[in-house]
Amino acid sequence: MTDRTSAAAGGAGRAGSDGPARAANTARTAVVWDALSGLLEKLGRGGPLDVVDAGGGTGGAAVPLAELGHRVTVVEPSPDSLAALERRAAERGVRVRGVQGELGDLSGLFAPGSTDLVLVHNVLEYVDDPAAALGDVVGVVRPGGAVSVLAANAVAGALHRALGGHLTDARTLLGDAGGRWGETDPMPRRFTRSGLLELVERSGLTGASIRGVRVFTDLVPGQVWEGDAQAGRHLVELERAAAEHPELLGIASQLHVLAHRS
Repeated sequence: MTDRTSAAAGGAGRAGSDGPARAANTARTAVVWDALSGLLEKLGRGGPLDVVDAGGGTGGAAVPLAELGHRVTVVEPSPDSLAALERRAAERGVRVRGVQGELGDLSGLFAPGSTDLVLVHNVLEYVDDPAAALGDVVGVVRPGGAVSVLAANAVAGALHRALGGHLTDARTLLGDAGGRWGETDPMPRRFTRSGLLELVERSGLTGASIRGVRVFTDLVPGQVWEGDAQAGRHLVELERAAAEHPELLGIASQLHVLAHRS
């Protein structure tokens, strides 16, 4: 990882000194940034890339990527989020293109095979047809380019419901094809490891790798952050270690997949 990439990864090494909120956020994102850092180096060989962040919101990922010198476009349905993205980019002194649109609009916004990397983070849970949406994504990726998918883990969802005392909900979630515990579940869809990998492979992507994100962060009691300036740094280190153990995928709140267009 280059110095610039490390800086854009959210300052993970400084998490313990930047306060509880910054530390918790870094612990939640460090594993994803570590994986993206290696991917960016391979795809770009040190040069700028054309990156699309589908559903990129206010630029939490897009702005750091732009700081690395990449050409980033955020496709986002919310005009308020796009306005916040513009402000965030301006504050950081970078340019990020913002376009109002949905995941299904990508084929009309970008030429086929014109993008090096597409981020699809926290989006597939909300689209009507994840398979069709991912197919639209793959269509704008160049041969040899890549897609990064981040999605909610159904098994972890059941674990969290059980730990909260909602045992019936947990059982329902495990048996539900969409990974939901009931009609009032705020999450429209969750994915299992096998289901997400199958979805990615059916879209035409190859060489998929998967890792767990927020394995422990969402399970650690809030009291851990009180009075311990080093807790954030230790949690980041724990999350990075957990990502190397596929046995822990089941309890990760999110699943992160990187795959390539052949």
